[in-house]
This record gives sequence, structure tokens and C-alpha cells, in this order.
Amino acid sequence: MKQIHLAAQLPSVQHTVIWSDPHAGSQIAFDSFARLARTAERGKFDFFFLSEGLRLREHKGRVHDLDVAGRPEALTVLGALSAVTTHIGLAATVNSTFNEPYDVARRVATLDHLSGGRAAWNVVTSYDAFTGENFRRGGFLDEADRYTRAAEFLHTAQELWDSWRPGDFRADAASGEFIRAGAGRFAHRGQHFDISGRFSTPPGPQGRPVIIQAGDSAEGREFAAADADVIFSRHSDLASGRAAYRDVKARLAKYGRAPEDLKIIPSVSYVLGDTPAEAAERAEEVARAQVGPETALMLMEAAWGRDLSGYDPDGPLPDVDPVPESVVTKGHNLYRSRGRDETVRHWRKIAEEGGLSIRELITEVTARPTFVGTPRQVADAMNEFVQSDAADGFVFSPNVVPGGLDELVDRVVPLLQEMGVHRAEYTGGTLRDHLGLRPARHHHSEETP
Repeated sequence: MKQIHLAAQLPSVQHTVIWSDPHAGSQIAFDSFARLARTAERGKFDFFFLSEGLRLREHKGRVHDLDVAGRPEALTVLGALSAVTTHIGLAATVNSTFNEPYDVARRVATLDHLSGGRAAWNVVTSYDAFTGENFRRGGFLDEADRYTRAAEFLHTAQELWDSWRPGDFRADAASGEFIRAGAGRFAHRGQHFDISGRFSTPPGPQGRPVIIQAGDSAEGREFAAADADVIFSRHSDLASGRAAYRDVKARLAKYGRAPEDLKIIPSVSYVLGDTPAEAAERAEEVARAQVGPETALMLMEAAWGRDLSGYDPDGPLPDVDPVPESVVTKGHNLYRSRGRDETVRHWRKIAEEGGLSIRELITEVTARPTFVGTPRQVADAMNEFVQSDAADGFVFSPNVVPGGLDELVDRVVPLLQEMGVHRAEYTGGTLRDHLGLRPARHHHSEETP
């Protein structure tokens, strides 16, 4: 039986967070992060993950309130969490389009030191000039260059981590030598980066921190197959999950990697009930709370590229055509993968087949894959997904912060443990241990100062 890898995410930029729920707390206060991370650790999860938003997204020139769930800088928060947790991995999204390798490598290595080998970096890119306005003086990185920069960014960071070799840290009082003379020296000359010098931070216990990749495009999958340890995916049914799983795992051999070297972990949510009917009713309540009338129209306008305020959110889809080049929502990638016209055609087809209103359609097309049922049903469904090679595990994104993981940990995790598919206790100290990953190519734990 394959072991199920579990992770937890504090959502930051999705309307899936129900901040108005009476049980919801702060999205920014450290206590919220700490409670969620400790709950995941109590459930023996592999890691706790923080996503990133580099600009507040705007709709018709204003920030939509359901989109603002708090976005403190992730590595800072995880550094603090390393002091109040003991085993759970700590993963942060850090953008490769708007940062520099030296700084990111240093910050992630520092987190690995602070946490005793529990750091992970989710390497992402950014496609839009709207976000770029926060960072770049004139011009913007072409979309075609995003992944080439990301790949070189990661490889450069790995060169920096590898610039310290075993034996470089000496602390020899007799000779007076603290580090080897050449320790940390590096030189990188490439298309996007031309840097040289000395890397100031010896590698942490993992040598190279765990690398996560979140893109599900062909380019993203290839990037993950070459360099990532974990890939987030988004597939809500067994058939699509198995197809994606086969596709990604098949890409590994050309890079000299084995299937177990990359863990595929879809992003999901869950809703429990004492009976199937109660769970289904609660799931409907959650969906209604996530997609209110204003949110439904906002997301519809993002796809149509025009003002739709005269339409009833609980009525039929707009009878007007989309405006091809219009932008009413900035920083949102809702129709990015298909293109606006294709998105609208696709949505019309779904609405016609299901007799859906605007709000019902938006609820369906934006829903995060969700396990719904009794605790036993959810545990069985999770296990089927993993044992049938549709996933290696799941990253759970709760609907309410900070208590949204409590039911999962209290009612579902014990069933997985009884089934023998999830650990009862941590057996290793590093995130690589939790994930069952081979040590990084340059492992330095014995040399950590």
C-alpha cells in the first residue's frame, strides 16, 4: 500500500476562503498561521504551505474584498513557525520572475537552518505586466522567457547551495581556521544571470531544500520533471488524475530520475458530514458562501471583458459577446489557459447542458476539487486516488482559517492511520525524510555550523 502524503495550505489569494464565517479568524495574525501549522503537524502532515500574491488584484479599478485574504511575506512567517513546530515541513512560494537567485538561495537556506532541515521552495513564474509594475523599471519579461528564466534561476540557486562542499566548515581552534579558504566561491554566466562571488550561507541539513513546482502546463510539467521534488496538480476525478500522473511520471526518465523522485500532490478541499446527505448539504452551503452574487459577476466580467452589472447573478449567462482585448480585472488568470473566446464558448456549453445560472456556473468552474462525505467515505476516496496512481497525496486548502483542518485531522486522519496508509508518527527529521526522497546530490548536514 502506497503511503499518502499530506500537506496543508493557508489560502491567500482565492475566493475559496470564507472570511465572513462566524468561526473565521484573522488571515494575517501569526496565531492563525501557528494554529493551522500545529494542527497539520498533529495530523503528521508532510508540510505546511504558504502561497504568494505580489499584487492586489483589481476589478474595475478597485480591490474585490473576497480576494484579499492577507498576504504576509511567506518566508518570514515560516521562519517564525519553525520556532513553534518541530517536524512539519515549511514550504513557501517565491517568485522567480521578480527576485534574484542569490537572495532567494540565502533566505531558503536560512529557513533550512532555522527549521532543522524542513524548508521547501515552490518555484513559480509570473506572466502579467500588471504585477510587473510593482518591480520593473520599463518593460516586462516576455512570457516565452518565463520558464527559461525560472529554470536558470533554480539552477543558479542550486549552484550557490553547492558552492559549500563537505569539509568547508572547519572551526579548527588549533589552526585558527574557521572555514576553508575557497568555501562558497561561485561564478554563473547565463542568459538571465551573470553573477560571481562567495555565497554567505552554508547549506542546511537537507543540502538542497525540497523544490516544488505548481504549473500544470506542458512547460510546467517538463520543468517539474527535470528539477522538482513535488508538483502541485489540479485534477478532480480519477481518470484525469491518472492521465496527468502517467504523463508527468513518464517525463522523468530522460532526466535520469525514477518515478518516486517526484511526488504529485493535487490541491483539494473537503467537507464532512455524519451522513452523506448532511455532507452534501454542507458542501452546498460552502459553495454558496464562496461564490456570492458579487463574486459571480466579478468573475464573469473578467472572462467577458465588459461590464455585466445589469445582469442577474441568478439568471442566465449574458447574451452579449466578449470584448477581445478589454481588461476589467487585472492580475487574474481566470481565462488564461484557454483564451477569452474559447473560455466563453466552454462556459456557455456547460451552462446550457446543466441549465446553470451565472452564479451556478461560476461555482462549478472555479470550485477546488473537494472530497465530500462521511469521514469513512473521504478516507476511502483519498486512498483510492493514491492507490490507483492518480496522485501521491494531497495539499488541503481549508475553507475557514484557522480551524478548517480540525475535522480532517480529528476524524479522517485516524482512519488513514488505521488503514496503514498514513504515518502514526514522524520517523525522520527533515522534509526529505517525510516525502521519502533521496538525499540531495550535495548533502551537507554533517557540516552545518
